[in-house]
Parts: sequence; C-alpha cells; structure tokens
Amino acid sequence: MPDDAAAAARAAAEEESAFSHDPVDPDATASYGTHPDQVIDFYAPRTAGDTEAPLVVVLHGGAWRARYDRRHVTPFAGFLARRGFAVANVEYRRGGDGEPEGDTPPAGRWPDTFEDVAAALDALPDLARTALPGADARRTVLTGHSAGGHLALWAAARHLLPADSPWRLPEAAPLRGVVALAPIADFTTAERLAVCEHASLQLLGGPEHFEHRRPYTDPALLLPTGIATTVVQGRADLVVPEAVAEAYADAAATAGEMVGLTLLADVGHFPLIDPSADACAVVAEEIAQLAW
Repeated sequence: MPDDAAAAARAAAEEESAFSHDPVDPDATASYGTHPDQVIDFYAPRTAGDTEAPLVVVLHGGAWRARYDRRHVTPFAGFLARRGFAVANVEYRRGGDGEPEGDTPPAGRWPDTFEDVAAALDALPDLARTALPGADARRTVLTGHSAGGHLALWAAARHLLPADSPWRLPEAAPLRGVVALAPIADFTTAERLAVCEHASLQLLGGPEHFEHRRPYTDPALLLPTGIATTVVQGRADLVVPEAVAEAYADAAATAGEMVGLTLLADVGHFPLIDPSADACAVVAEEIAQLAW
C-alpha cells in the first residue's frame, strides 16, 4: 500500500475507534443561557477521596460545525472522570443547522460561538458549585480537541483581547493551565493548509472579515498569556497537521512565552480523545501535571 493510502487507512481506523464508544451520560446538566446549545454537562470524579477534585473543562471539536456536538467527547469526559477529575463538558452554538445531509456546512457562527464560550466560562464556577460540590474550581484546567482546542486557547487569552472586545477580561482567568489537543491554533497556517475545508475562514465570516477579526479570535495573536499551556499533537495528524501546532509554539516563543509541545509519533487526530488509545492516557497525564 502506498504511503498516502496507508496514512489515510490508519486515520480512518483511528476515527472509527474514537467514535465506536457508547456515549457516557453526565451526572448533571446546567444551562448558561436560553438557547438549547447553551448547556454544560458535568461528570463527578469516579475515584474515592476526601479532597476536592480538579475541574477539567472540555471544549469539543468538529470544525465548529453543528453536525458535531458534545456527545462525541462524552467517552473522553468519562475517561477523565475515572482518572479522578471533575469534568465540565461545554456545548456551544456552531454553524450549519439545517444544512442538507451530505453538504459541508459552514463553520461556526459569528459572534455566537465566541459569545457562548465566554459566557460558559464566566458562569462555570457558580454552576459547578451546585452541580459538582466535589469540584475545586480553583484548580481548573481547560482542554479541547481540534476546533475545541482553539476555543480553549482563546478562552485562556481573553485578557489579551482588544480593548473594544465584549469578551475581554480585565485580567487573566484563574486557571491552572490549558492542554490543547491538535488545536486549530494559528489561523494563518490553518488557512494555508486548508484545514477542515477552510473552517477558520468560515468561522470569522469569510474573506472580507478574516484579517479584521483575527486579533479578536486567533490564539497565535493573543500571546503571551502568562498561563501554563501545553499542546499535544499527533505527528501523523492529517486533519490538523503538526505545522499548525508548531506555528503556534513559534508565535509563543517570539512573544517570550514557552509553550509545551508534546509530539506523539505515529498518532493521528482522533486517538487524543479515544479512551482506548495510549495517546489519551498521555493527555490525561498532561492535564494531571497542571491540575494537581
């Protein structure tokens, strides 16, 4: 089998494995707004202990498109809960509701996707106190996969947004850190590589808005955050290639910030959220190093 065909076959097998797990129902669900997508699922830690558990906030991927919702990362959320974390799995508005089956819907909604993530993170401490009394919001780690990795990096950088941004925070959020999994972390590189059929271009509203909105949305422009950040990236990722993560790490270094970059050989896009894959255990360890 030629190398390209072998890589594609491996990627397909990895995706099939990641989506083969039964969804894991949450212990509680809370709303942070009135739209049906403005909800957070909570998972209590599955390990016994007298101490409060760190809170891991999960932002799912799927190119910011409506056909991918939080259900596909519930096995990952359950995996983290079994590792002793309290977990908050965030839903948010995405692009393409009502698109005909088979068509590629637009990515994201402007400005709804960003409004939702900001609102969810702002509401989270109070919601978690009620839904997960055993969670320690003082030890919060953001994680997200693919488009969700972008949102995790963006949410941690809100204090660096332009002064006229409605999502700007006056100071850095009190986070232990961010673990971004194959994130769409540098929009210029992502567009050059046509990642997810130019999803980042669509997220910002098309070519006429792309450059103007990048300072409000592109993690590579929102540095240094002052928040411990690790990027976990499969070197065999065909969906969001390694070059995107490396561009973000380079931008961070130029800004005077060291970002951890964990590169996994022979790993593609989906093993990072697949509880049956070794890469998922690596992700949990990276989260633990920041959380505990």
